[in-house]
Amino acid sequence: MVGKGAKGMLNGAVPSEATKRDQNLKRGNWGNQIEFVLTSVGYAVGLGNVWRFPYLCYRNGGGAFMFPYFIMLIFCGIPLFFMELSFGQFASQGCLGVWRISPMFKGVGYGMMVVSTYIGIYYNVVICIAFYYFFSSMTHVLPWAYCNNPWNTRDCAGVLDASNLTNGSRPATLPSNLSHLLNHSLQRTSPSEEYWRLYVLKLSDDIGNFGEVRLPLLGCLGVSWVVVFLCLIRGVKSSGKVVYFTATFPYVVLTILFVRGVTLEGAFTGIMYYLTPQWDKILEAKVWGDAASQIFYSLGCAWGGLITMASYNKFHNNCYRDSVIISITNCATSVYAGFVIFSILGFMASHLGVDVSRVADHGPGLAFVAYPEALTLLPISPLWSLLFFFMLILLGLGTQFCLLETLVTAIVDEVGNEWILRKKTYVTLGVAVAGFLLGIPLTSQAGIYWLLLMDNYAASFSLVVISCIMCVAIMYIYGEHLSLRPPVTRPLARPLCPVDLLTPPLSRAPELLPGHPDDAGLPTAPLLSDLLALRLSRHHLPPGSGPPPPPPESSSLRVAPGAECAPPPAPTARGSAEA
Repeated sequence: MVGKGAKGMLNGAVPSEATKRDQNLKRGNWGNQIEFVLTSVGYAVGLGNVWRFPYLCYRNGGGAFMFPYFIMLIFCGIPLFFMELSFGQFASQGCLGVWRISPMFKGVGYGMMVVSTYIGIYYNVVICIAFYYFFSSMTHVLPWAYCNNPWNTRDCAGVLDASNLTNGSRPATLPSNLSHLLNHSLQRTSPSEEYWRLYVLKLSDDIGNFGEVRLPLLGCLGVSWVVVFLCLIRGVKSSGKVVYFTATFPYVVLTILFVRGVTLEGAFTGIMYYLTPQWDKILEAKVWGDAASQIFYSLGCAWGGLITMASYNKFHNNCYRDSVIISITNCATSVYAGFVIFSILGFMASHLGVDVSRVADHGPGLAFVAYPEALTLLPISPLWSLLFFFMLILLGLGTQFCLLETLVTAIVDEVGNEWILRKKTYVTLGVAVAGFLLGIPLTSQAGIYWLLLMDNYAASFSLVVISCIMCVAIMYIYGEHLSLRPPVTRPLARPLCPVDLLTPPLSRAPELLPGHPDDAGLPTAPLLSDLLALRLSRHHLPPGSGPPPPPPESSSLRVAPGAECAPPPAPTARGSAEA
């Protein structure tokens, strides 16, 4: 057993410096652990939980999709989530600085920055559109409720126009049977769709035809970037206080919408359409691919944000507990949001007399067309519209905070001098201004084409590639030197084993990882030549040869100054066999 005096040494800090090592006075830490958990929840729980997961679920077999989804969560999502939190917390560096452990893999950090940059640009455009709809909802009658607006076409047929008998404005040519109208008019477009395409976006006919910049959207984009900057003006010190509201209030709105939705006629039909399992779908590879991509996208793995947020943790924080709590909360929110969405869509389908599949949609089509149209059927529809779009704004801001902080932290840690630490606010301002300027083309008439293009390709297969390379670098380059692989997978480690890539050392908190931080708070890394020599010696040296065994643990406290940063010696062949 190791004595109490060795505790600080085993935790990566020299004796008498445990408190100093636990907090990073130079970079700063979260005010308390709740701030980190709420920030990570706000980062993971975003727009994809509301507008992507419910659609994927009903398209890929309803309740049957839950099986591959939770399989991917357990064997892929949580291990990767924990590995990134451990990586960032142990190194106390952003997504670039952490790769001092193996500089030749620093391109992985740049890849994370590129992904976060792409997502940060278009994500704030989505938030600005939500701002626009939020402001437009501040009226007695929602502007997308009827077809009597200047932008509407002759093909417009609203669900309220045919049933509105109070103002005498119904056209005489409209049939009295609304169901007959909707089922036989193949060219029918809803007023919410025409509001979205012809008024908000003024959509062009081609991705290359940018047309004009939509000034109302440009103004809302400026508002959204100002809000993000003000919330991050003091880094995690200010954003940690904001998330008490931005990460919790969306659940209040979801609950209000859920209670209202399940009390509507047809809600049960929509929910059953969402949950009814189609077990034959499980045999399709596309279903498993959608489950994996949703886990990567929703949890934010390989974006760099998890490493960045964890880098502000105290060194001895239990990030294993946090990773399990955050991951499960995120996936439970996705399932819960599905009930909210499909209860309202079921009501809308019942009102129109059509199948739920006719009104179900995903992405911007759900958030800005289908769901707003369903809200027009509710009493006091502007109130429900305000709540819904305010929820979308908060969900988007929670993710946007971390995306911007990821880029700022990477830049500051990479430069690393005292001047840039003092000027971090100006770095944040510069990144925010650059993001605003890069987002201007997305507010043009062709902007939605580019937004969907970035959404489909910026954070899809690239996340899988980045995660796999990161696993190899940590487990087989840095981890090979420190024997990080869990014992259960060591027999499978020749050659590369997929189990190793999906199972980081779950039983070890970062304070128990071997190796000791240097002055920058980073564990020392072996050179590639050292690793090759170590591997060759293990395979070719006879038993009993090799380096001498390490000194007993009782003498590990009496080391020369600076020796605490030296990597542990390689085990002998005999010692490895006995282990």
